[in-house]
This record gives sequence, C-alpha cells and structure tokens, in this order.
Amino acid sequence: MSKTLIRGARIWDGSGAEPTNGDLLINGDRIEAVGSGLSAEGCEVIDAQGMFLMPGMTEGHGHLSFDNVTATEDLIKPGVEEHTLLTARVAERLLDQGFTSVWGASEAKLRLGVAVRNEIEAGNLKGPRIRAGSLEISVTGAMGDESRLHDPRPGGPSHIVDGPEEMRKAVRLACREGCDNIKLDVSGDPFYPGTPANTTPMSYEEVKMAVDTAHSFGKRVNAHVRSIAGAKVCLKAGVDALFHCEFTDEEALDMFEEAKDRVYVVPTVSLFHTLLYEAEPYMSADVARMMGIDRLLEASQETHTALRKRGIKHVIGGDFGFAWSPNGTNARDIEFFVKYYGYSPAEALVCATANGGAMMTMGTDEKLGLLKEGYLADMLLVNGDPLTDTAAVVDANNLKLIMKGGVVHKNTTAA
Repeated sequence: MSKTLIRGARIWDGSGAEPTNGDLLINGDRIEAVGSGLSAEGCEVIDAQGMFLMPGMTEGHGHLSFDNVTATEDLIKPGVEEHTLLTARVAERLLDQGFTSVWGASEAKLRLGVAVRNEIEAGNLKGPRIRAGSLEISVTGAMGDESRLHDPRPGGPSHIVDGPEEMRKAVRLACREGCDNIKLDVSGDPFYPGTPANTTPMSYEEVKMAVDTAHSFGKRVNAHVRSIAGAKVCLKAGVDALFHCEFTDEEALDMFEEAKDRVYVVPTVSLFHTLLYEAEPYMSADVARMMGIDRLLEASQETHTALRKRGIKHVIGGDFGFAWSPNGTNARDIEFFVKYYGYSPAEALVCATANGGAMMTMGTDEKLGLLKEGYLADMLLVNGDPLTDTAAVVDANNLKLIMKGGVVHKNTTAA
C-alpha cells in the first residue's frame, strides 16, 4: 500500500474540537496516524505548512442529474444517454468543489445515480462516494404527478403509486435496479399549487411500507417533507433522513428529539435564500414571495434553530441543481447554517463533515467524516481558515489538496 504524509498542517478533525498543528499519515485508503513529528520513511510527503486540513465534505441532498434546471421539463426531456453524461459531469464537479461524498436524494431517471456510482467505484470516472438516489416516489395528485386526464404524462419526474402494495412494488423495483436511497414525496411543495407545503398527500401506511421494504433490502429512505403531519408520519414510520421540515409544533419537536440518535435532517435552506435574493432572471423576488418562499424561510429558520438546540444531527444539502442554485456552489450551505440557524462556523462545518460521513455510513461499521485513526482518508487542504471565514471552502481555488480514499484528486500545494 502507498503511504502519504501530510506534514505541518493545522488539523481540524471534524469533531468540533479546536485545530492542532501536526502531521497526518495515510496508509492505503485509511488514516493511520495523526500527531506531530511522524516519520516520513517510505512516504510521499505533502508540505501543508500554513494550511487548514479538514475532512472532505458531504452533500446531504444530492441531485446529480440536475444541472441548471428551471422547470421539470429539464428533467424529463433529456434522453438517458445525454442525461447520464450530464450526471457524470456534475459528480466530478462536486468532487472538484471538495465534496468527497454525496447522499443521493433522488435523480431524474431511476438508474442515473446508479450508473455513475458504479463507474466511479470501478475507477472509470472521477467523482465522490455516492449513495445513489431513486426516482422520486409520489402519489396521485401530489408533488411530481404532472399528469391530467386530458394530458397523461407517463415517465414524468416521479413514480406515481397509490396504496401500500403499489408502494412495495415501486421500492422493490428501485432496490432491484441498484438504488441505495429511496425518495418519498410525503408532503406538498410551493411549486405545486394543488398540494402546498402544509399538505400531506402520502399516508402513513404507504410510508411505513416503503421503509419496511427498503430496510429489508438493506437500503435507506429519505423523504421530502415540509408539513407538520408529514414529519410526524416519517418519524413514526422510521424514515432515515428528512429533508426540508419547515413547519413544526411541540409534539413534532419532541418526536425529532426522541429519534435524534438514528435520524438525519437536511434543511435545504439555500434554495429559499437564492429564490428570494438571487433567482433573477429566472424568477423575481415578487413571484417567490407570492409562492410563500419568504414564509417558508422564516419557518425553516425557527424550526431548525429549535432542532439545533435539541441536538438533532443536521447535514448540509441545499437542493442544488437549479439555475439559481447550481451544483458546485453547495458549500454555501455552511454560511447559511450560520446565518439562519445560529450555528457557529465550527458547528456548521461539523454538519458538512462528521454528520455527513455518519449519514453516509449509517447501519455499517465503516468510519467516515473525521480525521482520526482508522477513518477513510477523505480530506481537504484549504488555503484559508473556514473557522473564521466559511467562504474559504466555497472557492475551489482555495482547495489545494482534495483526497478521497487516500487517492489524490487534486494537489496544487506546490504551486
């Protein structure tokens, strides 16, 4: 196995502890030692003097097949061949931006994430670790169902099911086709006026069937959920990761706290911020407010601040892939966690690293997301200090070293 010694770095291990100056030794795909004065015998040495060493980041709500999307037509119309190439390009872009792992929320076609994941694991493509997301599963009349009696649209942006048995079959299909994560559209959404964000079209019985079926295959379930009732359904049914979660009440907050050792929450705050302040010319701020985005952002701020105080494991992930919030700008979520939810920069970085690594490896003995002995060697060398300036990890030019599994993706430390 090849050995690499990173010498003289300011090491932030991802736990939230203060950084220390020292060396880090990588043996194969693992971290072998962290300390000072480590031997360089038999090692390739990387001089990290004056730089900040941190774990690689995890995108917790990945849509690798979304690129500059402005409408669902952008997800439906591309042929599978072109869409596969697009997905591969986005995957490499995220690794270039310091995201060594991606939790796939869902993709525009069932096997896009699966195919790209497989090629990355085989060494044929460059990209992060990927848990491949399924096509979204929704119910008739809800988010993702764009058919009408006079205009049926098979092959739309979601797999439409009704009832537990249809759900069982849809989940089994996604598992058979190699998906790691099953995506459920439990609640409504501001982009679907017929089922706004506070509605809950999917039933508990359907969600529970999805969870039981996925777990029987060793897969995980994540859910689009904005409503109070939807969050309670998901927590009761055993959903593994909840996205959005803007609306809440005391009962829901108590349920989150009771489940905090097993569940991960990904707020996707950047979508609201960019829609309100940065979506021109695709959408005006007035239209965003008419859609209720400002109220959703306020609710998100209140709910996730409360969840932070209760010790819920947040993971960054902003529903990136739209024209106003493109894939590649994902690290901005760290800044938004500080701005909107009251995290310190160090705490927000934990959400981007340690929490994300734990989410990626839940239910396994694998170790990811910390710079500690025995952990997978995913890490970044940053020219800057993200603990005082979170924007340091947004600009890829500041990422002097990107390593995944002990393999160097980028090294400009000598430049």
